[in-house]
Amino acid sequence: MSSEEPTDEEIVQTASDAAEGLIFSRYKQSEVRDYDVTVVFEDGVLEVDVYLNAPEDGADPEQVADDAALAAREAVDELFGE
Repeated sequence: MSSEEPTDEEIVQTASDAAEGLIFSRYKQSEVRDYDVTVVFEDGVLEVDVYLNAPEDGADPEQVADDAALAAREAVDELFGE
């Protein structure tokens, strides 16, 4: 591993920040009842799990959770692409 590659901690933080950013771009923070973003990066494998409890009268919470996980993966891809 070269010193140019991001650390595991940077990868996890980048993914988590991207997922949270997407959630709060779709919902006001006061509308979100509960959420959890779990990011694990081990042996070169990224796992992202997003739980979201938010009202269904706007965006679909399941779709937002899926989109947040995708945003997390894309952010990590960009981190490696730089």
